[in-house]
Amino acid sequence: MLKGKMLIGQSGGPTAVINASLVGAILEARRHGSITAVLGARHGIAGIMKEDFVDLTTPSVEFLENVAATPAAALGSVRLKPGREECQKVFEVFQKHDVRFFFYIGGNDSAETAYIISEMAKEAAYDFCTVHIPKTIDNDLRVTDHCPGFASAAKFVALAFMGDDRDNRALSGVKINVVMGRHAGFLTAASALARQSEGDGPHLIYLPERVFDTEKFKQDVRAVMDRLGRCVVAVSEGVADANGQPIASSGERDSHGNVQLSGTGALGDYLSALVKEAFAGDSVRVRADTFGYLQRSFPTIVSSVDAKEAREVGAFGVQHAVHMGESGSVAIKRESSQPYASRYFMTPLASVAREATEMRAEFIAESSNDVTQAWIEYVAPLVGDLPTMAGFDGL
Repeated sequence: MLKGKMLIGQSGGPTAVINASLVGAILEARRHGSITAVLGARHGIAGIMKEDFVDLTTPSVEFLENVAATPAAALGSVRLKPGREECQKVFEVFQKHDVRFFFYIGGNDSAETAYIISEMAKEAAYDFCTVHIPKTIDNDLRVTDHCPGFASAAKFVALAFMGDDRDNRALSGVKINVVMGRHAGFLTAASALARQSEGDGPHLIYLPERVFDTEKFKQDVRAVMDRLGRCVVAVSEGVADANGQPIASSGERDSHGNVQLSGTGALGDYLSALVKEAFAGDSVRVRADTFGYLQRSFPTIVSSVDAKEAREVGAFGVQHAVHMGESGSVAIKRESSQPYASRYFMTPLASVAREATEMRAEFIAESSNDVTQAWIEYVAPLVGDLPTMAGFDGL
């Protein structure tokens, strides 16, 4: 059985429940004598290399519970994707401080970091266990049914579209909302939960898993306007043409070398211009919003399933490390949807590292501008109850 210090860090885009995973792991660790101290790394891997730690062994349970209910990364996050040289430096810090347990909360890049460090420990015959705790609003990790952080962001998107659809009913026209999702359309697809009655928006949903045809987009919008006199559109920020090129971007690149999509209104502006072109000569009200970072760390709009599972995957990861001493990534298996039930299991780090997944074909309508009932049945139990919208339309 391993015995020594535990170190935990957070990485990538924050979520509304990432701190629930953090606190779940901390409180579980404090129950085990084999974990002699609990350290938190400020800003993930970057903080480890600087030996910038905070002692998490002694804070009160009351304080930690407040942290668990607070959105975004309490320890600070990082966008650094370390190479072998940086990982070697991290491993040396672990040896220096007698760290025997490392927990990294993040997405597939974080899983890859954990995997590299785990392999280094094997090569050095250093008794060590690395556990990746899943987190991402993109919902694009392999193996797991879904990812902690996604359901709360999906709930935000559904609620935003519910309100926006009512706004669009009051002042008809075309409303375009750009939602996060570079390669995976899960979050944009969650907008479909806003529909409660016939004619509710979003009326068109475009995902990065399908080629975006600008001419077809204009035709789609015109068809909805002819039928309803208004149109609400949900579109993933990562929609691309037949050559795989983003439909619109700022031209800037992030720390991973990806074309910057979030934080820019380029796509919304471009699609608005297309709509105006489609209705040339007609007076049509067109507006576009880019949801951006609001989706991922909004307080109070938290899925109860998400908060529960986020906490439990943290605790489960610690239990596995203490009792089994094996590195891996925590994953979620859905046992049933009605009523919703799930369980946790471990999968090898290599099965989650680096590569991501995307929306399954069965979730996307053949028209490529909507989702299927199978998708609704998948996502609805995760998001939970939503408010009922009412109006005078039928009177």
